[in-house]
Amino acid sequence: MSFKPIFDFEQSIAKFFGSSYAVATDSCTHAIELCLRLKKSTIAKCPRCTYISIPFTFEKLNLDWHFTDEKWSNFYYIDDSIIDAAVYWNRNGFISNTYMCLSFQFQKHLSLGRGGAILLDNFNDYENLKKMSYDGRIHNINWAEQDIDKIGYHYYMTPETADLGLTKLPVAIETEPRLWTFKDYPNLSKMKVFRNLRIC
Repeated sequence: MSFKPIFDFEQSIAKFFGSSYAVATDSCTHAIELCLRLKKSTIAKCPRCTYISIPFTFEKLNLDWHFTDEKWSNFYYIDDSIIDAAVYWNRNGFISNTYMCLSFQFQKHLSLGRGGAILLDNFNDYENLKKMSYDGRIHNINWAEQDIDKIGYHYYMTPETADLGLTKLPVAIETEPRLWTFKDYPNLSKMKVFRNLRIC
């Protein structure tokens, strides 16, 4: 299979947001997970009102995390450099020296059914995240011929999703996005699954 649509989509998303690089993934949640793994993070924070997969990811990674009362709009920080920007859409909106994680889930401004991306400006991190998103592999080289040197995860965006993204991107660029805030989400800390944890 050809990975050219993925690279083309990554370059187009990076150009729109004004980042040096973009790594396409199969979801925003997995984009965040990859960034946490890249940084070997041990702590994180989570607004009480956000998407439920975020604190689940913190539990999955066994992080020391806590809920906050942050009243966010468009995006929020998970730590000093990882940003949950799942609902964010803004030309040249990339924040330098961060990892901004986007979502292309069906309700988002660029609606692809599923998908995500990491915006960043560090080339070494870009190379590492590309490998991590694709089972430790380098694209377009038979994996059996590679001496894989990094643990990877099956979190890559498919070429078919990237093709759809390239098709829908021009309209998304010209369309005014809606403003998302913490008010669009329930208070997770009130849910039984989190009341039963040490965090609440």
